Amino acid sequence: MSHSNGLVPFSNGRLPIASMRSVYRVGDVEKRLDKLPQREHETLRATYERMLERGAERFQVKPSGLPAMDHLYDDLPNFAEVLDEVRRQLALCHDSCDALEITPMLLLGPPGIGKTHFAREVAQLLGTGLGFISMSSLTAGWVLSGASSQWKGARPGKVFETLVDGQYANPVMVVDEIDKARGEHAYDPLGALYSLLEHDTAQAFTDEFAEVPIDASQVIWVATANDERAIPDPILNRMNVFEVQAPDRDAARAIALRLYRSIRSQHDWGRQFEPDPPEAVLEQFAQLAPREMRRAWMTAFGNARLDRRSSIEQRDLPEAGGRRQPIGFTH
Repeated sequence: MSHSNGLVPFSNGRLPIASMRSVYRVGDVEKRLDKLPQREHETLRATYERMLERGAERFQVKPSGLPAMDHLYDDLPNFAEVLDEVRRQLALCHDSCDALEITPMLLLGPPGIGKTHFAREVAQLLGTGLGFISMSSLTAGWVLSGASSQWKGARPGKVFETLVDGQYANPVMVVDEIDKARGEHAYDPLGALYSLLEHDTAQAFTDEFAEVPIDASQVIWVATANDERAIPDPILNRMNVFEVQAPDRDAARAIALRLYRSIRSQHDWGRQFEPDPPEAVLEQFAQLAPREMRRAWMTAFGNARLDRRSSIEQRDLPEAGGRRQPIGFTH
């Protein structure tokens, strides 16, 4: 497969193996389009026309061998148990004609420990696409399943969009902060997941907007949450639940050091800085959540450059909690 096909090589240089899979039946779409009244439902008409134009075939990818994962164990030391599970699933389809199947995963843990970053890394490892749904910022119950085209402003759900508009039949779909889902009235925003997380029923998932069955059975589900008590049991029972702890001091230092080296190597201005930061600075970083580290390094690099220094000092780091100086006029 070439790059023009949209496949990205793994970090070990190998291209993923791709077969093609139909994610809907073109005949179903044509029937729906023919039934639409003229000069009505323009958004729905455009959706069907896009589906016909794109065709139903999508890449179904899996690694061409067991991909190198050591870098992930190093970068995400607190996710070792979850990475072990991914490795087991990869081993099952290795050297076989079987598609990659990964049991839906729920990552439980405090904010800022890298749950969302982990999901993105998994998508990159597998060589597939990524769909992202933040449940905490949504009040609409139909974000997963779409809303009926009879409603004003209705549109397809995120699962439909990721499969129809994307290139992959087996994207990684991240449901971020699933415990923060809020419904409108009696509508359950997680209702669609009951069928989507079951392999058999996901093969003919019907989005309420398009009303055309979509094969979502190959989607790789990764949900994140801070508190499992807010998640219905039928959802928990369909997922492998992993409790992810914040990295300990040594692991946090190691993450901060790798991040420093990575940022330094990715920027031309990085040449002006020492290969490694001082120990005292690393100690200070060990107290930060992984989510905060990149932002803190960028602030520290900038402050050091303003001072025309090639080494970062503790005073270059942002204040705890990211407090900002007030901006504006004083009376």
